[in-house]
Amino acid sequence: MKRNALHTYCVLALLLTGCGSATPIPASPRTLTVMTHDSFAVSEEVVAEFQAQHSAIVQFLAAGDAGTLVNQAILNKDVPLADVIFGIDNTLLTRALEADILEAYASPLLAEIPAQFKLDEEQRVTPVDFGDVCLNYDKAYFAEHNLALPESLEDLTAPEYSNLLVVENPASSSPGLAFLLATVGHFGPHGYLDFWVELRANGVKVVEDWETAYFTEFSGSSGKGPYPLVVSYASSPPAEVIFAEEQPEEAPTGSVIAPDTCFRQIEFVGILRATENRDLAEAWIDFMLSPTFQNDMPMQMFVFPVNPRAELPTEFIQHAQLAAQPATVEPDDITAYREEWIESWTNTMLR
Repeated sequence: MKRNALHTYCVLALLLTGCGSATPIPASPRTLTVMTHDSFAVSEEVVAEFQAQHSAIVQFLAAGDAGTLVNQAILNKDVPLADVIFGIDNTLLTRALEADILEAYASPLLAEIPAQFKLDEEQRVTPVDFGDVCLNYDKAYFAEHNLALPESLEDLTAPEYSNLLVVENPASSSPGLAFLLATVGHFGPHGYLDFWVELRANGVKVVEDWETAYFTEFSGSSGKGPYPLVVSYASSPPAEVIFAEEQPEEAPTGSVIAPDTCFRQIEFVGILRATENRDLAEAWIDFMLSPTFQNDMPMQMFVFPVNPRAELPTEFIQHAQLAAQPATVEPDDITAYREEWIESWTNTMLR
């Protein structure tokens, strides 16, 4: 999901010592390995708190985009690369569950989490954060061209939005898949490809990943590309403010959150099978649901915490948005038809 410091991904293996904590880590602490997507980020002091509490070292192993993360976990099922996996989202959840790579765990803190985020009755995954994949726009471009914002997905096929939109390949990108699901949710499984055919005729550009779309092709980011519309996150605008060299009063980008134009992503954490650190893995999941971790997430990964007790920072409140009516697709339908929808999209858009 959305992410750190205008999404600078640098965490491959973070080994913290717990300096300054009240409880020193012993000379030979146990190591808990947490497998994540490249967008994961957490404050050093937050990790140090967990390490001090549990006399442990936490090592983070970045494995690529969410799709790659899940695939890597499945490929290494017999000899897991980590104890815990974070970053499975609701677009890929059933793939992970069907592969049977996870052990069930019911955190006592789940009682505090709203039911809408609990998608696995067997509790093999625990919800941690959520956010909306939406169209982002370059405010300056739309103002300079006196162009109204699109108010629906249908608007994107109109001549005035010709050659303005860049999207990600749903076969290789988590936000790309989320946007594809938004079109399925809005147009239905028998109408979404007609929309994409029109979008292709209207000059949409397809790239492989979010980083390329946002930083290279989108005109509203530091990349200063040619496209003023991009599939990104409704929480992207605060990142543009927070990490600007000179912080503006208003975000230079915005999100289109009109009905049925966004798709809500939920991210989960789970315990990988055959872990030798089951107790530490359970403790880490509890920690990710605690206010300490939940309060840290908005400014680190630009996502919304699932724990209602968490406090959002002022910048996040001012500039981040959530869709009142995101497009929806039933989880069972995602399970049954996700690969078919991706293949049909690929045949329509790339061949």
